Amino acid sequence: MTHKSDPYIPALRFDWLTPLYDPVLKWGMQEDRFKQQLIAQAAIDPHMQVLDLGCGTGTLTLLLAQTHPQARLYGLDGDSAVLDIAVAKARSSGIEIAWTQGLSFSLPYPDNTFQRVTASLMLHHLNREQKRRTLREVWRVLSPGGELHIVDFGPPHTPLTFWVSRITRHLEETADNLDGLLPAFLAESGFAENAETNHLTAIVGPLSLYRAVKAADRAG
Repeated sequence: MTHKSDPYIPALRFDWLTPLYDPVLKWGMQEDRFKQQLIAQAAIDPHMQVLDLGCGTGTLTLLLAQTHPQARLYGLDGDSAVLDIAVAKARSSGIEIAWTQGLSFSLPYPDNTFQRVTASLMLHHLNREQKRRTLREVWRVLSPGGELHIVDFGPPHTPLTFWVSRITRHLEETADNLDGLLPAFLAESGFAENAETNHLTAIVGPLSLYRAVKAADRAG
């Protein structure tokens, strides 16, 4: 179902900036550091099915596949241009990943499909309604006991990040993240456990890692 509140924002807001996506993340966001932390936090076991939500150009998806070659990796993004880049990266690396173009708030997967879902710098692209719908969809497609692992803009923890966040909150839909609302959204979406597990500082603002768990006795 499409809502009036469902405008799609490309990876760097404008399609013509897509070729700059990888360099911006690598040099401006300290991508290697936070993505390695996210991978370690996810604690993926062999043979798990793992969805990288809003996978962009597939950098995290490929790192997950390289780190956990026995896991089954899926990547979903709404932007066909960045997905084309992801597919090309995987092909050149000889890595098999199931790529799908789709929207995070209307996932094309059955209930209880995945044991892990990762979301790296994608939730801030969504307005508040889309964030809530996305988290409900993630809860639905996770199997009981499954986990969601997020890295995205988060509340400032230092005076420096507080002042930087005053600028960052005017970019896209970051205000909810910076105001620390993600744990509340996770709780209302049905996650039995959720917590901010770490926080980092990037040039463009404060980043937080989150872990959320679908209770083992709940089904979608």
